[in-house]
Amino acid sequence: MVGDGGAAVPGDPAASEGSVRARAVTEGPRERLMRLGPQALTDPELVAVLFGTGCRGNPVMTIAESLVALGGGLRALAQLEPEELCTLPGLGPARAAQLVAALELGRRVQRSQDTRPRLTTPKQIFDYVYPDLSALRREVFHVLCLNARNVLLHNARISEGTQSTCPVDPRDVFRIALATKAAALVLVHNHPSGDPSPSVMDVAMTRQLVRGASVLGIKVLDHVVIGETRYHSMAESGELARIEEAEGGVAWHERVFSWQQH
Repeated sequence: MVGDGGAAVPGDPAASEGSVRARAVTEGPRERLMRLGPQALTDPELVAVLFGTGCRGNPVMTIAESLVALGGGLRALAQLEPEELCTLPGLGPARAAQLVAALELGRRVQRSQDTRPRLTTPKQIFDYVYPDLSALRREVFHVLCLNARNVLLHNARISEGTQSTCPVDPRDVFRIALATKAAALVLVHNHPSGDPSPSVMDVAMTRQLVRGASVLGIKVLDHVVIGETRYHSMAESGELARIEEAEGGVAWHERVFSWQQH
């Protein structure tokens, strides 16, 4: 509806529809984020907000869309080293550093709620280490040192390997365990392939570490293998109990009790 002077009358449906169309044309990702919240934006739009501006001949949305597509998605981008990011179109050292910093901030937020959590189940272990291990392209081995109530004392990266193997020196594990006065340990490593099923070598390494820990009076509560979206717990599967029984250790029902009661 139009008034005598030709201006749109408030409440006119046609005018409202026109303003929505105009806003859709002129509104950029940053404005949409402020109006609708970050959840409403696509991955490329969030990257565009992060970068802010494009470069000569390349609008920022074009750069962001190409980056996410060529990189294989955000998860794949998170696996790239800074120098690898610099080879992607539209990314120099400054923007590569911005992206790496943003991804790292996301990981830190996920694990920042409690620096010394009480870890009483394999699922809690998975949730705690997943932000650090899920996007890696090579195997790494961590040991979580716990006190008698399963409160985390220290999270130590013991070694880094290749895409399919990660040698571990037991002396490095027990040096950390003794230094932190740990009552119990949880062994953790990742499988970049995405499949968390333990290998024969994984089981053999676990057996060696269980044997050494028992000599020191330290309990190995679990060995958790991290995959792409899931985990494998040697405690839940019974593999750890079979190792302990073969070594003259505690029975399976006592193992479950120790997870719950420490």
